[in-house]
Amino acid sequence: MIRAVIFDLDNTLVDFMAMKRQAIEAAIQSMIDAGLELATDDVRGRIDAIYKERGIEFQNVFDQLLYDLFQKVDYKILSAGIIAYRRAREAALVPYPHVHLTLIGLLKRGLKLAVVSDAPAREAWLRLCSLNFHHLFDCVVTFDDSGERKPNPAPFRRALEQLQVDPSEALMVGDWPERDVVGAAKLGIRTAFARYGDTFGTIDANADYELGDISALLPIVDSMNGGCRP
Repeated sequence: MIRAVIFDLDNTLVDFMAMKRQAIEAAIQSMIDAGLELATDDVRGRIDAIYKERGIEFQNVFDQLLYDLFQKVDYKILSAGIIAYRRAREAALVPYPHVHLTLIGLLKRGLKLAVVSDAPAREAWLRLCSLNFHHLFDCVVTFDDSGERKPNPAPFRRALEQLQVDPSEALMVGDWPERDVVGAAKLGIRTAFARYGDTFGTIDANADYELGDISALLPIVDSMNGGCRP
Protein backbone atom coordinates (compact mmCIF):
# COMPACT_ATOMS: atom_id res chain seq x y z
CA MET A 1 0.00 0.00 0.00
CA ILE A 2 1.23 3.48 -0.89
CA ARG A 3 1.23 5.84 2.09
CA ALA A 4 3.36 8.69 0.67
CA VAL A 5 4.17 10.37 -2.63
CA ILE A 6 7.50 12.14 -3.10
CA PHE A 7 7.81 14.78 -5.82
CA ASP A 8 10.68 16.43 -7.57
CA LEU A 9 10.02 20.18 -7.74
CA ASP A 10 11.37 21.72 -10.94
CA ASN A 11 9.82 20.45 -14.18
CA THR A 12 7.57 18.17 -12.15
CA LEU A 13 5.40 20.56 -10.14
CA VAL A 14 6.44 23.75 -11.94
CA ASP A 15 7.79 24.43 -15.43
CA PHE A 16 11.14 25.67 -14.18
CA MET A 17 12.88 25.93 -17.53
CA ALA A 18 10.10 28.02 -19.09
CA MET A 19 10.15 30.31 -16.08
CA LYS A 20 13.94 30.61 -16.23
CA ARG A 21 13.93 31.43 -19.95
CA GLN A 22 11.31 34.15 -19.58
CA ALA A 23 13.03 35.70 -16.59
CA ILE A 24 16.44 35.73 -18.29
CA GLU A 25 15.04 37.27 -21.46
CA ALA A 26 13.39 40.05 -19.44
CA ALA A 27 16.63 40.69 -17.56
CA ILE A 28 18.68 40.86 -20.76
CA GLN A 29 16.42 43.46 -22.34
CA SER A 30 16.36 45.52 -19.15
CA MET A 31 20.15 45.49 -18.83
CA ILE A 32 20.53 46.57 -22.45
CA ASP A 33 18.02 49.38 -21.87
CA ALA A 34 20.08 50.42 -18.84
CA GLY A 35 23.24 50.78 -20.91
CA LEU A 36 24.72 47.35 -21.56
CA GLU A 37 26.10 47.75 -25.07
CA LEU A 38 25.91 44.16 -26.30
CA ALA A 39 23.62 42.33 -28.67
CA THR A 40 20.87 40.21 -27.11
CA ASP A 41 22.29 36.97 -28.51
CA ASP A 42 25.74 37.78 -27.13
CA VAL A 43 24.40 38.45 -23.64
CA ARG A 44 22.27 35.31 -23.74
CA GLY A 45 25.25 33.21 -24.82
CA ARG A 46 27.41 34.57 -22.02
CA ILE A 47 24.71 33.90 -19.42
CA ASP A 48 24.21 30.36 -20.73
CA ALA A 49 27.95 29.76 -20.45
CA ILE A 50 28.00 30.94 -16.83
CA TYR A 51 25.09 28.68 -15.93
CA LYS A 52 26.82 25.78 -17.67
CA GLU A 53 29.93 26.34 -15.59
CA ARG A 54 28.36 27.30 -12.25
CA GLY A 55 25.01 25.49 -12.34
CA ILE A 56 21.48 26.63 -13.21
CA GLU A 57 20.81 27.76 -9.62
CA PHE A 58 23.84 30.11 -9.53
CA GLN A 59 22.46 33.26 -7.92
CA ASN A 60 25.08 35.83 -8.99
CA VAL A 61 24.92 35.25 -12.72
CA PHE A 62 24.46 38.92 -13.63
CA ASP A 63 27.27 40.03 -11.31
CA GLN A 64 29.52 37.45 -12.97
CA LEU A 65 28.44 38.57 -16.45
CA LEU A 66 29.32 42.21 -15.75
CA TYR A 67 32.59 41.38 -14.01
CA ASP A 68 33.64 39.18 -16.92
CA LEU A 69 32.93 42.05 -19.30
CA PHE A 70 34.28 45.04 -17.37
CA GLN A 71 36.25 43.61 -14.41
CA LYS A 72 33.77 45.46 -12.21
CA VAL A 73 30.02 45.51 -11.55
CA ASP A 74 27.92 48.36 -12.93
CA TYR A 75 25.19 48.52 -10.30
CA LYS A 76 22.79 50.45 -12.51
CA ILE A 77 22.84 47.66 -15.10
CA LEU A 78 22.90 44.95 -12.43
CA SER A 79 19.90 46.36 -10.58
CA ALA A 80 17.90 46.74 -13.78
CA GLY A 81 18.56 43.10 -14.61
CA ILE A 82 17.70 41.80 -11.15
CA ILE A 83 14.41 43.72 -10.92
CA ALA A 84 13.32 42.60 -14.39
CA TYR A 85 14.30 39.01 -13.63
CA ARG A 86 12.33 38.94 -10.38
CA ARG A 87 9.22 40.47 -11.91
CA ALA A 88 9.25 38.08 -14.86
CA ARG A 89 9.97 35.12 -12.60
CA GLU A 90 6.98 35.86 -10.41
CA ALA A 91 4.72 36.14 -13.46
CA ALA A 92 6.04 32.96 -15.09
CA LEU A 93 6.22 30.75 -11.99
CA VAL A 94 3.04 28.71 -12.32
CA PRO A 95 2.30 25.04 -11.65
CA TYR A 96 1.68 22.59 -14.46
CA PRO A 97 -2.00 21.98 -15.23
CA HIS A 98 -3.84 19.92 -12.61
CA VAL A 99 -1.01 20.00 -10.07
CA HIS A 100 -3.06 21.62 -7.31
CA LEU A 101 -6.02 19.35 -8.01
CA THR A 102 -3.79 16.28 -7.84
CA LEU A 103 -2.05 17.30 -4.63
CA ILE A 104 -5.38 17.95 -2.93
CA GLY A 105 -6.68 14.62 -4.25
CA LEU A 106 -3.73 12.80 -2.72
CA LEU A 107 -4.20 14.57 0.60
CA LYS A 108 -7.89 13.65 0.63
CA ARG A 109 -6.82 10.03 0.19
CA GLY A 110 -4.81 10.35 3.39
CA LEU A 111 -1.38 10.23 1.77
CA LYS A 112 1.66 12.06 3.03
CA LEU A 113 3.45 14.34 0.55
CA ALA A 114 7.10 15.32 0.23
CA VAL A 115 9.45 17.19 -2.10
CA VAL A 116 13.00 16.03 -2.83
CA SER A 117 14.86 18.66 -4.84
CA ASP A 118 18.45 19.39 -5.81
CA ALA A 119 17.69 23.11 -5.55
CA PRO A 120 19.16 25.14 -2.67
CA ALA A 121 16.80 25.35 0.30
CA ARG A 122 16.13 29.06 -0.10
CA GLU A 123 15.20 28.79 -3.76
CA ALA A 124 13.05 25.69 -3.29
CA TRP A 125 11.07 27.29 -0.47
CA LEU A 126 10.68 30.55 -2.38
CA ARG A 127 9.13 28.64 -5.27
CA LEU A 128 6.86 26.60 -3.01
CA CYS A 129 5.72 29.66 -1.05
CA SER A 130 5.14 31.67 -4.23
CA LEU A 131 2.78 28.94 -5.39
CA ASN A 132 1.18 28.65 -1.93
CA PHE A 133 2.21 24.99 -1.89
CA HIS A 134 4.38 25.17 1.21
CA HIS A 135 1.61 24.05 3.57
CA LEU A 136 0.75 20.95 1.50
CA PHE A 137 3.94 18.98 2.11
CA ASP A 138 4.88 17.00 5.20
CA CYS A 139 8.57 17.46 4.42
CA VAL A 140 10.83 19.18 1.91
CA VAL A 141 14.36 17.86 1.39
CA THR A 142 16.76 20.09 -0.56
CA PHE A 143 20.46 19.85 -1.36
CA ASP A 144 21.21 21.95 1.71
CA ASP A 145 19.41 19.43 3.91
CA SER A 146 21.11 16.25 2.71
CA GLY A 147 24.37 17.55 1.26
CA GLU A 148 23.91 15.19 -1.67
CA ARG A 149 22.28 15.44 -5.08
CA LYS A 150 20.12 12.81 -6.72
CA PRO A 151 20.61 9.98 -7.67
CA ASN A 152 22.49 9.62 -4.39
CA PRO A 153 20.04 7.81 -2.08
CA ALA A 154 20.69 10.17 0.86
CA PRO A 155 17.96 12.75 0.08
CA PHE A 156 15.41 10.02 -0.63
CA ARG A 157 16.35 8.24 2.60
CA ARG A 158 15.96 11.48 4.55
CA ALA A 159 12.49 12.00 3.10
CA LEU A 160 11.43 8.46 4.04
CA GLU A 161 12.66 9.00 7.59
CA GLN A 162 10.75 12.24 7.96
CA LEU A 163 7.61 10.74 6.42
CA GLN A 164 8.01 7.65 8.62
CA VAL A 165 7.27 5.24 5.78
CA ASP A 166 9.12 2.29 4.30
CA PRO A 167 10.45 2.44 0.72
CA SER A 168 7.75 -0.01 -0.38
CA GLU A 169 5.11 2.44 0.88
CA ALA A 170 6.33 5.39 -1.23
CA LEU A 171 6.07 6.51 -4.84
CA MET A 172 8.55 8.96 -6.41
CA VAL A 173 7.43 11.31 -9.18
CA GLY A 174 10.06 13.13 -11.25
CA ASP A 175 11.04 14.34 -14.72
CA TRP A 176 14.73 13.32 -14.76
CA PRO A 177 15.13 9.54 -15.02
CA GLU A 178 18.88 9.50 -14.33
CA ARG A 179 18.31 11.29 -11.04
CA ASP A 180 14.72 10.84 -9.87
CA VAL A 181 14.01 7.32 -11.10
CA VAL A 182 17.46 5.83 -10.55
CA GLY A 183 17.91 7.40 -7.13
CA ALA A 184 14.53 6.31 -5.79
CA ALA A 185 14.80 2.81 -7.24
CA LYS A 186 18.09 2.26 -5.37
CA LEU A 187 16.07 2.23 -2.16
CA GLY A 188 13.18 0.20 -3.52
CA ILE A 189 10.85 3.16 -3.98
CA ARG A 190 8.49 2.75 -6.91
CA THR A 191 8.69 5.48 -9.53
CA ALA A 192 6.56 7.51 -11.92
CA PHE A 193 8.15 9.45 -14.78
CA ALA A 194 6.69 12.93 -15.33
CA ARG A 195 6.89 12.85 -19.10
CA TYR A 196 4.92 16.11 -19.31
CA GLY A 197 7.98 17.86 -17.81
CA ASP A 198 10.68 16.04 -19.76
CA THR A 199 13.24 18.40 -21.35
CA PHE A 200 15.67 15.72 -22.55
CA GLY A 201 13.59 13.85 -25.12
CA THR A 202 13.67 10.72 -22.97
CA ILE A 203 12.65 7.56 -24.80
CA ASP A 204 12.72 4.96 -22.04
CA ALA A 205 12.62 6.23 -18.47
CA ASN A 206 12.69 2.75 -16.90
CA ALA A 207 10.08 3.90 -14.40
CA ASP A 208 7.22 1.81 -13.03
CA TYR A 209 4.70 4.31 -14.41
CA GLU A 210 4.62 7.21 -16.87
CA LEU A 211 2.51 10.34 -16.54
CA GLY A 212 1.41 12.35 -19.56
CA ASP A 213 -0.45 14.58 -17.10
CA ILE A 214 0.09 14.71 -13.37
CA SER A 215 -3.59 13.96 -12.74
CA ALA A 216 -2.94 10.40 -14.00
CA LEU A 217 -1.27 9.87 -10.64
CA LEU A 218 -4.60 9.60 -8.82
CA PRO A 219 -5.93 6.46 -10.56
CA ILE A 220 -2.43 4.93 -10.35
CA VAL A 221 -2.35 5.40 -6.58
CA ASP A 222 -5.91 4.09 -6.28
CA SER A 223 -4.94 0.99 -8.27
CA MET A 224 -1.81 0.43 -6.18
CA ASN A 225 -3.91 0.65 -3.04
CA GLY A 226 -6.58 -1.69 -4.36
CA GLY A 227 -9.18 1.04 -4.36
CA CYS A 228 -8.64 1.56 -0.65
CA ARG A 229 -7.40 4.68 1.06
CA PRO A 230 -4.66 4.30 3.67
